[in-house]
Amino acid sequence: MYNASHELREACGVVALALPAGGEGARRASWGLYALQHRGQESAGIASCGPGEALRRRVGLGWVHQVFGGEEFGEVPGPWAIGHTRYATAGGSGLEQAQPFATSRLALAHNGHLTEVPGEGIGEGSDSAAILRWLDRRVAAGEGLTAALVAFMAAARGAYALVLLTPEAVYAARDPWGFRPLALGRFSGGGWAVASESCGLEAMGCAEVVREVRPGEVVRLTAAGVESLQARRAEAGAFCSLEWLYFARPDSVLGGRRVQAAREALGRQLAREAPAEVECVVGVPESALPAAQAYAAALGLPYEAALVKNRYIGRTFIQPTARLRRAGVRLKYGVIGEAVAGRRVALVDDSLVRGTTAGPLVEALRSAGAREVHLRIAAPPVRHPCHMGVNMTTYEELVAHGRSVEEVRQRLGADSLGYLGLGGLGAALDAAEEPPGRCEACFTGRYAL
Repeated sequence: MYNASHELREACGVVALALPAGGEGARRASWGLYALQHRGQESAGIASCGPGEALRRRVGLGWVHQVFGGEEFGEVPGPWAIGHTRYATAGGSGLEQAQPFATSRLALAHNGHLTEVPGEGIGEGSDSAAILRWLDRRVAAGEGLTAALVAFMAAARGAYALVLLTPEAVYAARDPWGFRPLALGRFSGGGWAVASESCGLEAMGCAEVVREVRPGEVVRLTAAGVESLQARRAEAGAFCSLEWLYFARPDSVLGGRRVQAAREALGRQLAREAPAEVECVVGVPESALPAAQAYAAALGLPYEAALVKNRYIGRTFIQPTARLRRAGVRLKYGVIGEAVAGRRVALVDDSLVRGTTAGPLVEALRSAGAREVHLRIAAPPVRHPCHMGVNMTTYEELVAHGRSVEEVRQRLGADSLGYLGLGGLGAALDAAEEPPGRCEACFTGRYAL
């Protein structure tokens, strides 16, 4: 979501589920949010109800376990629930931005970014709040939520994975371009769920990950079953490439393919395109590790787990300011000096956005005794901002924009710098069954919308 100054406000993880009577919807929703914690650490929230019951809502700032430690589930009873976890942003980070948002009739949680809601500008607050206002007015006027969603999707443009809760049913919808992930699952004892990633479904106890919600599709969930409506024809696929590279958990399945396997393929392709004359390979935890290990194996080099991650520090890529990101790198990583001392090292990362992680890590490896540090990136250079909900909104903050590879290398202090090419990215990722296309705008500047 953007405010008037185009500062990114959020991208996040969402869950929704409909259990039979007596089921603890909020508790299971919290399990799903725990699994999606990597998608956001700023706030968490759950809304719940049962058939015909009033909506209840609890939100709070911080990690999921800080908001839902146990006793709080009494505030959100009922077998149906939706949940949301939000990542740190450059603005609007107070409790008023914590989702789900709710009225007396409807609760909504959203992952993505819309520039305009049908019939109105975003105005005050966020695009998520504007979507809720628009839908709530239609429902208050007597229109069913399914019909309101069809009307919304016919006119809206942008990225969205929505989950909605009413006293009649739980709903989920995905934009026609499929920018953001959303998966559908089934419980063995009855009931259905959706989550941003399959790992969220598994954490909630789904016995089966059925499929992905299709671009342009609305699904309606109750304990009795699921109803599907193709509310709008699917457009040319524009699934965010950074989900493969960075955002998604490695055990999640996207497009019928395990993320771990896709990242390993990226590392092997990187070894073909940008080999390095080094003595060992080091990966940046966590999301780059599969690519780094595959890169080492492809080149017949030893892999060294020389960077140690403090698991109690959130993702520095999604911290709100450059100063906090740099401080986060120092707090987040330690170096095992014996693994790199006196050696030529290839440092492999999954992407290079601002350089505020890569530069300090190159310096840290040198300080630990590395003789040379050669930086390898398992993605093309990010040279363009994202307008669909990823926290890189200006050209000025992107280290590769307007700079040659050599200029970036010098800026980061590496002995050499090599990227995966755009064609190599496609060669590594095209084995996924669906979605059938990817958004590569941050690499190419060619935007789907």
